[in-house]
Amino acid sequence: MMTMISREFQIFVKPVGPACNLSCSYCYYLDKRGLFPEKGNFNMSDEILETYIIQHIEATNENFINFSWHGGEPLLAGIDFFKKVLKFQQKHKADGTTILNGIQTNGTLLDDTWCRFLADEGFIIGISIDGPGSLHNINRRTRENNNTFLNVISGYELLRRNGVLPEILCVVSSENVKYPLDVYNFFKQLGAEYITFLPLVEPGTESPEGVSKMSVPADDFGFFLSAVFDEWLQKDIGKIKIQIFEEAARTAFNQDHTLCIFKPDCGGVPVVEHNGDFYSCDHYVDMAHLLGNIRDKSLSSFLDSDEQKAFGQAKSLTLPKYCIKCEVRPMCNGECPRNRFINSPDGENGLNYLCSGYRYFFNHCSPFVEAISIAWRNQKD
Repeated sequence: MMTMISREFQIFVKPVGPACNLSCSYCYYLDKRGLFPEKGNFNMSDEILETYIIQHIEATNENFINFSWHGGEPLLAGIDFFKKVLKFQQKHKADGTTILNGIQTNGTLLDDTWCRFLADEGFIIGISIDGPGSLHNINRRTRENNNTFLNVISGYELLRRNGVLPEILCVVSSENVKYPLDVYNFFKQLGAEYITFLPLVEPGTESPEGVSKMSVPADDFGFFLSAVFDEWLQKDIGKIKIQIFEEAARTAFNQDHTLCIFKPDCGGVPVVEHNGDFYSCDHYVDMAHLLGNIRDKSLSSFLDSDEQKAFGQAKSLTLPKYCIKCEVRPMCNGECPRNRFINSPDGENGLNYLCSGYRYFFNHCSPFVEAISIAWRNQKD
């Protein structure tokens, strides 16, 4: 009898590679153009697309199969590309399985045609908005260095009018971190029901910690999350889902984290680039983490490879003792390895740059998490 291998993964697929119509100041993917010899052409071919879809379906052991289309800006691939996506998915999926597609977009290319298509086909949409215009426009710029806010809000409203409720993805930088309730209340005014806050951490020489001036200060990020949490707890619990609050609450029910950065080990969110190259992680798209190409080996073989497993297990194996002893470790687990580059108070290397902020926030929300844990246990009894 064949033993089915259990896999939990989410592939970030790059249908146009690092190509984008914007030039956001903090984008970490635009410079990936240098990895590919085909300068100026980053469109995924029909051959690679169908090969990828076949392999993704074959690698999935669940009845629900999730595809995640990322960029760059994936809408640059065009509606016809995504019509081919749907055609290949229907052609190769097994009976009894359901396929879900998600797109992460900057929102500036959305029009009625796009929004009707995305709504009709049930796409899940994440749209990047960093707060009100005065905050959003600081970093999210066009190639000509123009503002993008009005175009993004127009795209967001078009999605809403077509029946799509997108998740808002907000990058928290050294600027908008100063205004937690302004940012949160603006999203509430937009009618947001799903919000994710993404801390900006990028290398630089402007600080002793080795980060850029736009990177969010660790303590300030903790204060930001705590201020939003208090407002949410008082007014919006049960109405708005905020990803990091959801992740913290999972520990109350002894549930595993769903977000890779808070899992004990990672490696479940690799990248398939436009040319079929497989990389270990979206934040490690470099030659050291290129495992091969799906034209030469199957997606399953990459996911199950010793290299990918070692990449994922390195997260827990290199966790500093300071983290292991931390009272909120189950909520954090050291967060993303890419941010683990400062020293702990006892001098050990590999502490997360955001540690103090996460520790402040997770301790801040711990009484709430403990209360729902007690209520859940009492209900079970």
